[in-house]
Amino acid sequence: MEFTSPISQIISHLEKIQSFNAQDPLDDTRKYLDTMSLQLSGKKESVAMIEELNIPMDNYQIPIRIYRPKGKTAQKSSAIVYIHGGWFIAGGFETHDAVVRKLANKTGSAVIFVDYRLAPEHPFPAGLNDSIDAVKWVVDHAESLGIDKNQIGIVGDSAGGALAASVSTQVGELLKFQILIYPAADNQLNTKSWEIYETGPVLNKEGGIQAWNWYYPDGKNNPDPLAVPVLIKDFKNTPSTLVLIAEHDALRDEGELLAQHMKDAGISVRTRFYKDMVHGFMHMGEVLNEVEQAANEMAAFAHQHLEIAVEKEA
Repeated sequence: MEFTSPISQIISHLEKIQSFNAQDPLDDTRKYLDTMSLQLSGKKESVAMIEELNIPMDNYQIPIRIYRPKGKTAQKSSAIVYIHGGWFIAGGFETHDAVVRKLANKTGSAVIFVDYRLAPEHPFPAGLNDSIDAVKWVVDHAESLGIDKNQIGIVGDSAGGALAASVSTQVGELLKFQILIYPAADNQLNTKSWEIYETGPVLNKEGGIQAWNWYYPDGKNNPDPLAVPVLIKDFKNTPSTLVLIAEHDALRDEGELLAQHMKDAGISVRTRFYKDMVHGFMHMGEVLNEVEQAANEMAAFAHQHLEIAVEKEA
């Protein structure tokens, strides 16, 4: 397969990453994502403010970060709930910091990043429940957060795209739009794109099988569509959706299939195919111009569905 020079450069770099003092395969995966994001994301944009809060639940708390965009905004801000990727087992505040800062500034919305519970310590449905609860909490506390509860969207990448798609079927009436970035929608890993990219770049099938086993150990027989979104039949509450697909991505086919299922269910869906790109390209702003392009595209989609009033700097 042919890769562009920047992608070849990235692949070469990824092959050299060694997780420092990894204790086991899970620790290795988490540290690898941390290192990749740190080294390839590029310069982080400044934002107006970052707040860290905890959403109180019965026996635990869900940590969140609220990113306030640069510039003077309206009294009540629009908001985006961000559900991060990492194969359901990795990722957090720092892995997605550069992406979320850019998204906040581009959209003019407060971005609420949800640090949901990870597998295998907390398998399905823990991460999904945290994501649903976070959306509900933001709506319920919109006034004190300075957010317009009628101007909220959701964005998820990779595993977070799968979670966002399921969240929308449960509380989509609270959301104006959703954006799914190369979603991990199927636990079968048996598509043509998985066959082509079984050993990478970025993802590999062995790691994918392990991740799904950790996240959804009961998923072999009669899987729950909320865990495996490609099986969802009822998209009853799903808002208008933008799906970003990367060409050289093992998840390409399942992302396209999920988008098609939404279309078949009558949901307004726009699919954007990023030629030459690999999985996780939104973390590669140090090298790829497409990161800026994708961020602009997501912002334009958000603006179509939000009533954003941003005062220009004098």
